[in-house]
Amino acid sequence: MNVVSKYSIQRNGKTRKSLSASCIFVMMLSMSVPLFDATVFAESTQTTVTRIDDETSLEKTTLSMNIPETNTLPWGTIKGKVNDPSQGYPVIIQIFKPDEDVPIHVAQINLKGDHSFEYKFRLLSIDEGNITRFFEGDYNVKIFKVINTPRDNLDSV
Repeated sequence: MNVVSKYSIQRNGKTRKSLSASCIFVMMLSMSVPLFDATVFAESTQTTVTRIDDETSLEKTTLSMNIPETNTLPWGTIKGKVNDPSQGYPVIIQIFKPDEDVPIHVAQINLKGDHSFEYKFRLLSIDEGNITRFFEGDYNVKIFKVINTPRDNLDSV
């Protein structure tokens, strides 16, 4: 006869791990998964705002990114928040090799309800023991956001 209690399941005289302990383990594992991506951190940041029209402006943030040769994590993340976004416009992310004018990677991301954005991109892939690195070394990242036109501190076109 099987008896299920709040703390454990017994079957044929053997005690199995409790359901609550299993749930706690799964919750801890799921909370630790986001820690396994390589987040992009800005080494130096420059932001400019350029008026598009009376209602909207383009905010451009430029930053440096470094993916070390020793990286073993498969994903990188670029995330941020848009202050006073103009509705209906996505965030555009462009990744450049240093000293090049043509981006090597471009992404378009919609804003979340709290005006934040997050873009995950593949840094490397492992297939049958072979490692393919998509990003390694130094990069310049440009992030474009359409915002409501602020009333001061605008760069002219």
